[in-house]
Amino acid sequence: MTASTILEGAVAVDGADAFPHALRRLKEAFPQVGWNAAAVEGPRIALAADPGMTEGAFRIAADGGTVSVTGGGVPGVIYAIESLIAAGGSDRARMAVAAGSVEDAPGMLYRTFWTWDHSTNWELSQVGVQEIGVFNPYSKPPGGFLADYRRLVDFCSRNRIAAIVIYGFLRDTHGGIEAAQELCRYATERGVRILPGIAIGAYGGVYWEGDHKYNLSTWLKANPQFAATMEKGVGFQLADLSFPLNFPRSDYTVSACPSAPETMEWMEEAVSWLAGTFDIGGINIESGDYGVCGCERCVARRANAAEAARRVDDHGDSWSHTDMAENFPRLYRAAKAKKPDAWIYAEMQWDNLLDPVASDAQKKLPRGGIYQHTANRSFWRRLRTELKRGYVEALPTQPNVLRCQFACQWNGDERTERYALNARTFADMATIGFADAMEGLTVWGEASDYIATVELSYIAFARFTWEPTLTWERFVDEEAAPRLGGRAAAERFVAIAEEIDANQRLPLDRLAALRAEALAQSASSKGDVARRWLTLGEQIARREYMGA
Repeated sequence: MTASTILEGAVAVDGADAFPHALRRLKEAFPQVGWNAAAVEGPRIALAADPGMTEGAFRIAADGGTVSVTGGGVPGVIYAIESLIAAGGSDRARMAVAAGSVEDAPGMLYRTFWTWDHSTNWELSQVGVQEIGVFNPYSKPPGGFLADYRRLVDFCSRNRIAAIVIYGFLRDTHGGIEAAQELCRYATERGVRILPGIAIGAYGGVYWEGDHKYNLSTWLKANPQFAATMEKGVGFQLADLSFPLNFPRSDYTVSACPSAPETMEWMEEAVSWLAGTFDIGGINIESGDYGVCGCERCVARRANAAEAARRVDDHGDSWSHTDMAENFPRLYRAAKAKKPDAWIYAEMQWDNLLDPVASDAQKKLPRGGIYQHTANRSFWRRLRTELKRGYVEALPTQPNVLRCQFACQWNGDERTERYALNARTFADMATIGFADAMEGLTVWGEASDYIATVELSYIAFARFTWEPTLTWERFVDEEAAPRLGGRAAAERFVAIAEEIDANQRLPLDRLAALRAEALAQSASSKGDVARRWLTLGEQIARREYMGA
């Protein structure tokens, strides 16, 4: 297309005060252009938010010497700027903008990464790396929390990933309140929502670890009468995971009785403090998944035979759907009172979307909460064919999203799936979920994009949730091929990665051949293309060294 506007020399950026990261990205991408937040004569970019637009949607219009950028909130403006940068040409002294107007909007509004603080590893130059666990201490240097999450926020901002759930959001050991506030400020400027993860009467309360009044262990030590009477020992096992999980006893594993009015008063107060103290984009709320209170009040209140049966049969549920349904509305209202535009996720727990066990209770859940239905691998196989649009549209919970509990460390064999090529899985869940009226998808986002299989998986998640009608062929052409040295190279990369992922054991001579092929591709390439092939070669070399 013929460029209608060339932005070079002194260029005004109207609205830069409201969108400082937009100006920052323009300066980073085209450093020889004289971007100026002050009014100047000549070419200009005008930035504005339109409250009537869907969050993340944007419109770009080039008319003579002015480029108008209108976005659905900060995310829309940032996504528009990233789109302009990508199409602006290779000359760092001038940005080319195509004639006419462009509009784009997300197919799925709720595009979210799920993380634990201790196993989110995006800054790879520090000690303390962990890859699995839920009751882990934080083992990195205190500054590691911000170092990891700033990199993750940057990736989300550039790739239209709307939100990051963080369990372990508040810990004294990685900076407590000040570090969390700084992360929120950093993410908000870049159009990324931070969603602290909490559980009702479990998971450390609102302040996961530390001597704080909203830390659960601290509160229960002062108020032991409100502790839960657990039905069984803490813990659970995933049917789709080939090794047993470990749940060591500690302050992390204590729970409070959700039937005690004092517990919910404390939780409501804590959620109000969380939403009022931090510039969060929402909260992810669970009922706690490592056991339920079996006191007389809790048993009487639940009185749900189907739910109780799931905890003793092959499902092995270690949570209460009724607890969530009856207590979530209070926390939802407390958060919304402080942050009306917050995304408040309600975790509907695992593998029960087709067989709800607390339907009456769930009818009490507020419309506008975001109802997250988690699937392990075997249950996703059912959902792929059994879930129907009419069923989702008739659910008492609206809107609904899927969460992928596989393609990560929590399903599979002794190898971790977090470094596998999960691109087809994410594409599949986005495409099918969208067709079935699901309005979002959540996947694990803890591993660094340095590793090419991880990077491509995240890019697939970003592209297919934004454009659920995208085809795999277009994805390979538009995203994989430029990153891997062309279409043929991309197809070969995918084939090699999927072969090693599919086979826990491979003959050594086959591993040697695949490793040699990947490293040869790296040696014949440059820059990030070479790095991507190198990471695949290293994955194979490690398998080869281990003898399988």
